[in-house]
Amino acid sequence: MTLRGTHLTAVAILATLGLAGCDNAAKDREAIESLDGLNVIDESGLNDIMLNFADPNAAANYFRNALNNEPTRIDFKRGYARSLMRAHRSAEAVLAYEQMNAAGEMNNDDRLSYSEALLQNGDWAKAEAQLNAIPPTVETYDRYRLEAMMADYHKDWKKADSFYETARGLTTRPAAILNNWGISKMSRKDFKGAEGKFVQAISFNPKLFSAKNNLVISRANRKIYDLPVVPMTGIEKAQLLHNMALQAIRNGDVQTGRGLLEEAVDTHPQHFPEAVRKLAALERNVAR
Repeated sequence: MTLRGTHLTAVAILATLGLAGCDNAAKDREAIESLDGLNVIDESGLNDIMLNFADPNAAANYFRNALNNEPTRIDFKRGYARSLMRAHRSAEAVLAYEQMNAAGEMNNDDRLSYSEALLQNGDWAKAEAQLNAIPPTVETYDRYRLEAMMADYHKDWKKADSFYETARGLTTRPAAILNNWGISKMSRKDFKGAEGKFVQAISFNPKLFSAKNNLVISRANRKIYDLPVVPMTGIEKAQLLHNMALQAIRNGDVQTGRGLLEEAVDTHPQHFPEAVRKLAALERNVAR
């Protein structure tokens, strides 16, 4: 039932009560109290829809407007902060969570989201403090995902692997955590280990371009300049060739990089200005 529908129902019931008179005051009172329940259910349902399905920026606007009308409502505060996170507006989310924290209104889920906002803002110390404030009995995917990132930050690779493994076991869609795990291994120069994680990520989500790109870059770090056998569109192939070319040039393999850029331009179904510009820059450097 929509909020509009609830209001219409309220009008209808109140009209009925007016006709019935005051002969049954207890039932009248019960019917009126039930309207509050309908409003709460509808509002709660709308909040849930805004949090999970609406455009994140539209959801943030919805909760901000709701807070203007009812500034003490914790469900609106929580919805506003989480919508900002969904909209990748982490700096604003940090401010929203700071206000909730100062008011003593944080639950464990809030602390997890607050930690992630702080991590995205580069405030590792505060993020770690928030994670440490969550009881060890909270064993969720997001908890272990963030703990793994924190272990990476401290270069505690044994702990990081343990957290990644645990997080991997707590989700039925592990592509993202496998991709993160691969990035962790790349940072340790364990390129073969990283590539194994990226291949696993792609097997779970063949559309995850970041895992394909990370796989190509890891291989290029080992001076392997052919594309791996993974699903890719024509545009993705061109982008991967372009990125592989850049890594080849960084490795000092300039001629290989030039050839890969040319292949990227030929592969792309449309004009590929980034690859064309880099080819022109290489030609200028050669001409000097």
